[in-house]
Amino acid sequence: MREQGEAAAPNGEETLSRAQKREKKREEKLKKRREKKEKKRKLLFPANKKGKHVMPLMNLLRVLFYPVHFLAYPYKMYGHKKAGKGAYIYFGNHYCIWDIFYPARTTWEGVHFLMKDSLLYVPVVGYWARHVGAIPALRDGTDVRTLMDSMKVLKNGEKLSMFPEGTRNKVSDEEFLPFHGGAALLAIKTQTPVIPFVICNRPKLFHVTHVVFGEPMELSEYYGRKLTQADYDEADEKLKNRLYELRREHREMLENKKKKKKSGTRA
Repeated sequence: MREQGEAAAPNGEETLSRAQKREKKREEKLKKRREKKEKKRKLLFPANKKGKHVMPLMNLLRVLFYPVHFLAYPYKMYGHKKAGKGAYIYFGNHYCIWDIFYPARTTWEGVHFLMKDSLLYVPVVGYWARHVGAIPALRDGTDVRTLMDSMKVLKNGEKLSMFPEGTRNKVSDEEFLPFHGGAALLAIKTQTPVIPFVICNRPKLFHVTHVVFGEPMELSEYYGRKLTQADYDEADEKLKNRLYELRREHREMLENKKKKKKSGTRA
């Protein structure tokens, strides 16, 4: 019996070895496929004669999906104005996939979005993402390449949109998810203004969503200094607090309007 058991062991090891080899081959194929697609990924878009960085495919998607978005998830935007030429970082909270349209509505230039790395290789969605300059990001925020690509985009005078929560907030309508750092570092290193925007209520089918844009913030007090991690954390906290402020100010404005309307009706 012992001899049979000892004889069976090598076969088990051989089976395991074959499975490992198959898995290794599969991973190598997947890696080659990703590398091939990566070569076709477009990151930088040169400025045209007017100094604007245009993404033709993004403009096509705007024309196709803006009406659908507005009919299905109507919204009102406050405080926004068409963003000027040059680099900006959009910084906002995140509830659903449609959120990417709000910053895109403020300009006809291209906007680079940070996107979960694996989505860039999904059929159809991945093709669009690679051709509108989406930047792959790891959710734990440790990807150095994400940082370098983002800096390249901003230094090229293009626009970048970030959702610092890192994923859709399905937990609370009042509190944001913990923010990942990085926005302040990018803004300071490249001396780029940050446009804060807050989605005040969770988008729901056929219900109006209120989206408030603040004035561009320049973290100029941090420029030209040797900064510690505590300094970057402080700057990130300022950006987050601005979102809460914008939402509070907007709700107070709506409440005051209601009170005036009621007092006018009574009169």
